Amino acid sequence: QLQLVESGGGLVQPGGSLRLSCAASGFSLNYYAIGWFRQAPGKERERVSCISSSDGSTYYADSVKGRFTISRDNAKNLVVLQMNSLKPEDTALYYCAAESLALSCWHYSADEYHNWGQGTQVTVSS
Repeated sequence: QLQLVESGGGLVQPGGSLRLSCAASGFSLNYYAIGWFRQAPGKERERVSCISSSDGSTYYADSVKGRFTISRDNAKNLVVLQMNSLKPEDTALYYCAAESLALSCWHYSADEYHNWGQGTQVTVSS
């Protein structure tokens, strides 16, 4: 199983920004589709964003479109989720996941990712 580590979570006021990173050791993230998911207490896991390995395409949930940006930093072997204009409803535990996917990542749900990090908490509150 691939090892992934998320970082960058924290407490931020509404309207603020956070930069989440998904790091890997021992393998190159560039060869994998990377998804960011989140789960708030009492709610189902939600797909937030993903970036494909096949064609570099990206996907964003409607709830974050225009506010979040996913990108690869190949030099550092990271995938970054830049989160701007944060809202209280963005509060959740955020996970990154990696999988070797043949098609663009938006085709795939969380159940099709088999390599997950431990998560990083994001809390948006005044």
